[in-house]
Amino acid sequence: MMELKKISENEYRIEKEGKMNVPVVIYASEKLLEKMKEDITFEQIKNVACLPGIVKQAICLPDAHCGYGFPIGGVAAFDLDKGIISPGGVGYDINCGVRILATNLNIKEMKAKKKELIHQIARDVPKGIGKGSVVKLDKKEIKEILETGARWAVKNGYGSKEDLDRTEDYGCIPGASSEDVSERAIARGLPQLGSLGSGNHFLEIQEVDEIFDKEIARKFGINEKGQITIGIHCGSRGLGHQVASDYIKLMEDKYGWENLPDRELINAPIKSELGKKYFSAMACAANFAYCNRQMIQEWVRKAVRRFFPDAKLELIYDVCHNIAKIEEHEVEIDGKKKKMMLCLHRKGATRSFGPGRKELPEIYRETGQPVLLPGSMGTSSYILVGTKKAEEVSFGSTAHGAGRVSSRSAALRNLRGEDVKKELEDKGIDVEAGSWKGLVEEAPSVYKDIDEVAKVSHEVGIGNLVVRLKPIAVMKG
Repeated sequence: MMELKKISENEYRIEKEGKMNVPVVIYASEKLLEKMKEDITFEQIKNVACLPGIVKQAICLPDAHCGYGFPIGGVAAFDLDKGIISPGGVGYDINCGVRILATNLNIKEMKAKKKELIHQIARDVPKGIGKGSVVKLDKKEIKEILETGARWAVKNGYGSKEDLDRTEDYGCIPGASSEDVSERAIARGLPQLGSLGSGNHFLEIQEVDEIFDKEIARKFGINEKGQITIGIHCGSRGLGHQVASDYIKLMEDKYGWENLPDRELINAPIKSELGKKYFSAMACAANFAYCNRQMIQEWVRKAVRRFFPDAKLELIYDVCHNIAKIEEHEVEIDGKKKKMMLCLHRKGATRSFGPGRKELPEIYRETGQPVLLPGSMGTSSYILVGTKKAEEVSFGSTAHGAGRVSSRSAALRNLRGEDVKKELEDKGIDVEAGSWKGLVEEAPSVYKDIDEVAKVSHEVGIGNLVVRLKPIAVMKG
């Protein structure tokens, strides 16, 4: 790794070489960097740097590890005239994301009820690959959801306008046309709205363990240690996966991949007909995911109020982790700063806008955007806040969680579900899992150190620490 040059504490660089159009910047501690070296993360991000129209630099965030096409934890921005859009830069689980609810409950009153409560939530929220929604929809309704996102849920009595004000994009990415989504994708999504899914998706009852910035925490609805929050992590289910599959094939058929550094980086020019159609279909899948999390939130609210009738559950924020968006950023070109509209690919990355950005809801325009970093099952999660520094150095982006260090197949070879469950229960964490296999695949030991990821984000200045949360009960997909 002689090509890797240390620039400063937690910042490394791979200079432009060969077919690379821009250099690569990596934000990581030495500990996290060693984990990245164990897979093909750096090879993948160098390949991203070769793509047409890429601007300034390709970025690896502290939780980066190898993925499909882009590394997970990868960020790249593309010029709208010369650039591309790539499904491999978004991911199969389009708008896989997180929302966190602040409650007026505390750990003392929750302790006696948490086992029963997580069991009730597991009954009320469908989970697993084949599990469907508790809401029956027709094709007309699903198309409306694809175009209006979480607004459909609120219109139909699931939540309130205040929820939309606390959701990235207000719960709906514009420019989404259901006509660009295949019948097969719609058929896969039709029975799955309001369901958690499988894999690394989870629903978690959490305790506020540490408050780093009391003023901003209060503005986010966090007032004291011991307060209970609830985190929901899921995405666009089979619909998003099918959208990715459909457009990867369409792009391969139209453009071929022979000239690409990696077949998984298949793409289309942003302004091409196919590029526009993918963006529209991706936005539809993202809107489905926003609506999905909004529906799950309502099942959770009802479950909590069965045990705590006076409970208040207010949304702090909802963020997406796998997405491409058109955003304005200031970029230095030939020594001059210039504002440009760019197509931002965030793959396993969180938007981290600082104070003042017009995209932020009014309630957070003074603080900056809440940044939600889920941990692995059994480890802490974090709430950070976006910064102006992130806008300057990482296109307003930071990490999205812990990031894997071990494959699911390796976990199955080396761990037993019973042991994982006992380890969690010994920590006082109640677990509801769809299967022993799912429990093993998402064991805490297969993920990076979330504390280190959050620390690096804070030290680099691309997301500042606000609150640390620890799990007390977990439901796995």
